[in-house]
Amino acid sequence: MASTLNAYQQPVGSALPGWSARPRPARDTIEGRYCRLEPLDAARHAAQLHAAYVKATDGRHWTYMTVGPFADEASYRAHCEQAAASADPLHYAVIDQRTDKAVGTLSLMRIDPANGVVEVGHVMFSPLLQRTPISTEAQYLLMKYVFADLGYRRYEWKCDSLNGPSRQAAARLGFSFEGIFRQAIVYKGRSRDTAWFSIVDSEWPALKAGFERWLAADNFDAQGQQRASLTALRAAAGA
Repeated sequence: MASTLNAYQQPVGSALPGWSARPRPARDTIEGRYCRLEPLDAARHAAQLHAAYVKATDGRHWTYMTVGPFADEASYRAHCEQAAASADPLHYAVIDQRTDKAVGTLSLMRIDPANGVVEVGHVMFSPLLQRTPISTEAQYLLMKYVFADLGYRRYEWKCDSLNGPSRQAAARLGFSFEGIFRQAIVYKGRSRDTAWFSIVDSEWPALKAGFERWLAADNFDAQGQQRASLTALRAAAGA
């Protein structure tokens, strides 16, 4: 972190002239090419999300979530109603633009307007969007909303330190690993060490360029396979 010296010759953080608290995220719809993010609504989304989630062959995708798997649609709907009523975390449904159906969820949480800090969490993507442009665009749209529209300074990702796929996803999306908080929480009757990752606002312009180049139509062949990886395009953009 950049620092300066104060009148006592002590190092202090860089000044932020004109800084003020940022707006809180709103229950807005965020439009993209492959998907859109809608504020979670159990009446509209619960049945579609349950139908998407049960396409998985087993419950392994729920292992590192604080909830689930759910026995049936009714139990998932009860969870969805509770999540939709929450202001923090603020949950969004990921809607496939082709089918107009919900295929996953994610949220903004630990919202700190005074310091311009927020975390993306509760990411639960069904088999209908895993390893598709939708999964990347959904993350990009929420990130763009936080940095470009709300003006936040820091965007966090946290996960169980043993959750390898989540850690790999954070790295692919451009988050920097910051360390492990040992025995940070207890969930599902077990201890969790939490891995912390972040993106800060100065990194956003290059990350944005990499995302937009990866999401461009000409980056995919006729079979929908990427021509260049997001990691390579981020590196080319200086991220």
